[in-house]
Parts: sequence; structure tokens; C-alpha cells
Amino acid sequence: MNSRLYIGLDAGTSLTKAAIFDLDGRELAVAEKPTAVQRPRPGWSEIDPGEAWAAAVEVIAGVVRDSGVDPGSIGGIGLSAAMVGAWVLDRHGRPLRPAITWEDSRAQALIDEHVAADSAFLSRIFASSGSVMQQGCTLPVMAWLARHEPAVLARAAHVLSFKDYLRLRMTGRIATDRSEAAVVPGSARERNRSEAMIALFGLADHAHLLPPVADSETFLGGLTAEAAALTGLRPGLPVAIGAGDVAATVIGAGGLAAGTATAVLGTACMVGVTHDRPVFEPADIGLLFTLPGDRWYRAMLNVAGTLNLDWAFATLAPELASRPDRFAALDRMLETTPPGAHGLTYLPYLSDSGIIAPRVDPAARAQFSGLTPRHDRACLFRAVVEGVAFAMLDLLEALSFDGERLVLTGGGAKNPLWAQMICDLVARPVEVPRGSQFGARGAALLAATAAGEFTTVHAASAAFSGLARRFEPEPARRAALMPALERYRAARDRLLRASGA
Repeated sequence: MNSRLYIGLDAGTSLTKAAIFDLDGRELAVAEKPTAVQRPRPGWSEIDPGEAWAAAVEVIAGVVRDSGVDPGSIGGIGLSAAMVGAWVLDRHGRPLRPAITWEDSRAQALIDEHVAADSAFLSRIFASSGSVMQQGCTLPVMAWLARHEPAVLARAAHVLSFKDYLRLRMTGRIATDRSEAAVVPGSARERNRSEAMIALFGLADHAHLLPPVADSETFLGGLTAEAAALTGLRPGLPVAIGAGDVAATVIGAGGLAAGTATAVLGTACMVGVTHDRPVFEPADIGLLFTLPGDRWYRAMLNVAGTLNLDWAFATLAPELASRPDRFAALDRMLETTPPGAHGLTYLPYLSDSGIIAPRVDPAARAQFSGLTPRHDRACLFRAVVEGVAFAMLDLLEALSFDGERLVLTGGGAKNPLWAQMICDLVARPVEVPRGSQFGARGAALLAATAAGEFTTVHAASAAFSGLARRFEPEPARRAALMPALERYRAARDRLLRASGA
């Protein structure tokens, strides 16, 4: 085993994780810390920056302690976190308000005003960023703040994303990476922010609040004495620029090679394909992420993924929700309920911000269809799991993917019954890579590349790839799911027609 080790920090909206990796790709230890998402008003989603920083410190210190490794063997730290939103800071780096997250939808009314004044508004954004307009992106959030909280922006010196706030706390240095800059929205072609997009949102006078842009696989400063004392690491330990969670996950899963499809079945459900050029088709739908190494990830996103299952446990089976064997109980329900859940259908649109694929509909909401007295709790769970799998098929079909390699990551990939269901539906092999913390691993790989351990981030991503399991499609199981798939599609189309999408 190579003695040099790297830490990857992956800060999600509600769960912060740190993991230690060696250069052979082994995941030596993991630490996690849940964090609260505040929802003070309908459609609002906020995080306490103090709690976020405390969680980051705790998991880094915890993973070093639990691993038993010599802290002196750590070569650097890489960062990844939930993207966009707005962490508004004064000139001393102190938060001026709770952080606004990517899933916040308070800016929708402002976006609607722009669309009413300019019917091409959303298409202009897509033509630059390659992504449909999400309400929680940084620029619309800043525009909302400029209108509704002008005193806050007047006092602000910086508007950062999540990982860049954490890096500031670690190093005292301000910057962002290209994956964030291009999606605020910015320019996918230029791999950077866009003056035209900033002007489109009326933010030219606030552009100075956005941080300078650097490559993900470079270092920016080292741990301050305070951060070192809190984490148990040495002062000056290099901290990489890092990347947003989507980019880091693709890298960590070994999906950086062009033509590879990588699916994330996590809190959000995303399917995308890596390209060696920015891809804008089909137009006005989906997302385009700028990856390190001159790659782009064309993705379709159903905002809610395993969030649907979390909701089902909390609402339908609260006695199971916190039990470690809850997934074994889920498997028993799936195995004892036939495909199609006796005619019950579930649309997995469990988000205040609606959906952005396979169509854009901010008003779309989750719902059951065909519910009758015969349906028990097992049927409801089966319908939820099937609904998410059907939605993933929607996303892959929207990408017109004709390749052979589909990599499945995220918490849902740990369930072999769910993974096999997805494999059967997409009718191609599904690879589940070894390891579990792919966002953290991608972040660690960026730090290792910055340190010169790998010549390029491509080499780093390829070196860490490897399979935990490979699923092969079975036509008979796919055929058994087809009636349920047709009912799902009919319910989906009825909902989207009713909302005018």
C-alpha cells in the first residue's frame, strides 16, 4: 500500500461525510454527521453556516481518529459539496444570514417575471450554461436578495457556494472552481462565469461579490492553525480547490471517460453521460456540468431520488425508519409483492421545486395513482421503488444514450434488488463501483492530482475505478415490469398535461 493518504470531504445538504483514501483506491475510514435543513417558509431551504462548519470539523477529526493513521501521512484535503445556492459573507468571512441551498425555490416568482417580459429568457440561459434554470442557482438567488434583502447584499463582501465557504474556514482563502462557475448560471463553453448571464439577472453591480475561479485539481492555501487544531491535522496541510458534488462523484466513480453514463441514485436522482465537448441537445431540458479535465457531464435530473424512500419510511413505517435493518425489511416487502404492486403507481416528484426532466415542470408533485383498499404497506413501498426506477429510465431515454457502460452510484445502489430492477429496465449491464463515498473520493483524487500523485485527473479517476458488482439484464423480469411502466407513463403524462408542462 502506498503510504501517502488523502482526505475527501463531501458536504451534502443534510449529511456531511469525510473519508480517507490511499493511492490504491482503498477507502480506509468514513465519518458522517447529519445536519439540519431549515425550511422557515414554503419553498425555502436554508442551512446554518455555523452548523455546517462544525459538522465538517467533526467528520474530518473523526475520520482521522477512527482510521488510526498517522496524521503526518495525510498529503492533502479535497473538497466537494452541494452546488450553487448562496453563502453570503461580510469582509471578515462571517455569515450575514443563513445559507440558501440549491433546492430553494424562492426565486421562482422573479424568474416568472423575466419570462413574462422576455419569452426567450430561459432559452438564453440554456444556450450559455447548457442547463435549465433552477431556482436555487446562485444568480437568481442573488437577484432575489437584491430585491428583498438589499441591506444584506450592501454589507456583503462575498457570495460563495458551500464547499468554497468551508475552504475559506479552513484556509482563509477565497476562490471557486469551474464546475461551480459555469452553472451559476455561467458559460459551459468558456468553463467560467458569464458577464452576459450576470447582466441578464441585473447583477452587474454585485458581480464583485463572486469569487475568483481556479482549476479543481490545484491547491489553494493550507489549514490555518485554528482549523488544524480543530481537525487534528498539521497546520499548512494543502487544501485543494475541489469541485461540486456532481463533478466529484463522476470522478470518484470512474466515470470521467467520454461515453460513460453515470447514474446517482442518492437524495436526488441523476443520470448523465460524459462528453469531450459541451453538449446542448436536447435543447431547453436537463443540466450540463463542467468537469475537470476538459470534460462535460450532460445530465437529466429528477430532483427527488432516495428522498422518496426516506419519506416512505418516515410516513408509512416510522417504527422502521431508524432501525439498522430497515433495508432488509424493505427487501422482504419487495420480494413478497409482485411487479406492478397490484396496479399501484407512484410518481416520485417529491420536491418543492418540481422536476426539470424528462420535462420542466416546477409544479409537478409526487402522488400515488390507482390506490384501492387492497393495497397494503408493502404495495406502497414497492410502488415507490418502482416509480424511482421508472423515472431513472425516463432520464436515460431523454439523453438518447446508446452506449454500453452504465455506472450506478448513490445510496440506492447498495440495494441489489433496486439495482437489478434498474438494470432490467435499461436493458444493459449496470456496474456498481467499489467503495461508497464517491463524492469524497473524487475530492480526494483532485487533491492527490494537485499534489502530483497523478499526471492528470483522468489518470486519477481511472486508477480508482473498479467494480463491487455487475448486474446483467434479464428479459423476463423486464417483461414483468412493462405493464407497470405503461401505467407509470400514463400517470406521468396526465400530471404533466394537467399542469401545462
